[in-house]
Amino acid sequence: MSTSERQVVGALGSIGSATLASRVLGFVRDMLVALAFGAGPVTDAFFVAFRIPNILRRLLAEGALATAVIPVFTEYAVTRSREDLVRMLRAVLSAALAVLTAVALVGVLAAPWIVSVIAPGFADDAGQRGLAVQLTRVMFPYLVLVGLAAFAMGVLNSQGRFFVAALGPALLNLGMIATVLALARHVDPPILSLAIGVLVGGVGQLLVQLPSLRAVGLLVGPSSELGHPALGRVARLLLPAVFGLAAVQVMVFVNTLLASLLPTGSISFLYYADRVMEFPLGVFGIALASASLPAMSRQAAEGDVRGVALTVNFALRLATYISLPATVGLVVLSAPITRLLFERGRFNAADTSATAVALVWYAVGLVGFAGARIAAQSFYAVAEPGTAVKLGVVSIVANLLAAVLLMGPMGHAGLAAASSFGAYVNLGGLLWAARRRFGPIGGRALLRSVTRTAVACLPLLLWCLAAARLADRLPLHSTARLGLWLVLVVAVGTAVFVVTSVLQRSPERQALWGMLPTRRTR
Repeated sequence: MSTSERQVVGALGSIGSATLASRVLGFVRDMLVALAFGAGPVTDAFFVAFRIPNILRRLLAEGALATAVIPVFTEYAVTRSREDLVRMLRAVLSAALAVLTAVALVGVLAAPWIVSVIAPGFADDAGQRGLAVQLTRVMFPYLVLVGLAAFAMGVLNSQGRFFVAALGPALLNLGMIATVLALARHVDPPILSLAIGVLVGGVGQLLVQLPSLRAVGLLVGPSSELGHPALGRVARLLLPAVFGLAAVQVMVFVNTLLASLLPTGSISFLYYADRVMEFPLGVFGIALASASLPAMSRQAAEGDVRGVALTVNFALRLATYISLPATVGLVVLSAPITRLLFERGRFNAADTSATAVALVWYAVGLVGFAGARIAAQSFYAVAEPGTAVKLGVVSIVANLLAAVLLMGPMGHAGLAAASSFGAYVNLGGLLWAARRRFGPIGGRALLRSVTRTAVACLPLLLWCLAAARLADRLPLHSTARLGLWLVLVVAVGTAVFVVTSVLQRSPERQALWGMLPTRRTR
């Protein structure tokens, strides 16, 4: 592997392991929510209220802000003095704090309008709409906390430190879990405890990164230098990044709006299914995108445009190698996975079936979701985000058209299918644009890799189908038995896929060997 490829794999190991911890805690959180509140009007109201801060979390902590600042930070670190770097950081921090605070205040004041836009179907139920407005106002200040945490993450990533920054979202889940357990019986309505937990988790996301910032000598405070030239550069990257990387999140927003017009519970079914799909997407897809950006930004700062193209190809091959087998498992085992995670308390068998159908259609788009995030990063690395913005808009339109066409015959599952369709439209456009901008991006090597991985998935598919049929004959009535069965199925399936990859001499499998703990980037 080249130096940049080793850096990407090492960073992936750090980000992936931290994200894994966050996703596991996220499932614990969702299991707790399903147990305590089920899937109905109250949870629909919360998920609508949580949609905006959650989208902002993904855009900031996992996307736009870090995407905008890392190329600028990296260039200053490579080409400027330490004093210039610190001055730039203080100026950007000041501007970010001012903007985030202003937007948070507007969000609190405009909460009724926001809820009306996101969930027009709530207009017929004044109580549900009022609850959604209340929860939105409680959670909107989270924007300030997650924005500052994203700024800290950008600084640490530009310095080659990934693990602690990626661990931040785990603190959000811990905060929500702790407040539900501690406050749900003492606040009215009880689901208000979840909203309070969002703020508690946001504080944790920021605080956990401060020791690492101090260790690299970049724990800085704001300044009054609002005319620093770096501010304009960050802004020119940030605004397009918000629109470009928001494509997937806008698809989720559209689904929420349309789902509010469907039978009660549809929003919750889509939310729970999306959470399951996000596990592999976050641990590997988004982690790969985050790991690739610093390497591509450094290559761009050094004028190595060809290196950027090769890094894109490498990251896409790894993403496909991981995402395709995950898709097979999620599609075939959607029902038992959903049952294990959520079917308890007020979440019943009918809720499991409805959520599992949505999960199937979300899982189909896993390669598209992951690949689009990676391909978009290349344009931010070379400070040309306009292409990603335009293609993001195209994918949003494609998603909207597909959603309108499919929600009638397929219900909420049609909205999930539309999201996957939009993701592939986005990926296809980005790959076409990347070839025009960077020259050949190794399309034949990418196609060979996809074909090789698809072939390796065939034995895995047969195993999952056989296991699913066998499950109907086994007494898997308890959570413990079902959990052990799924662990066994996944373990054997993983072994089958890996053995097939070894026989194929898959270069992607060999590259991922670099994620061993002894080789990880800090």
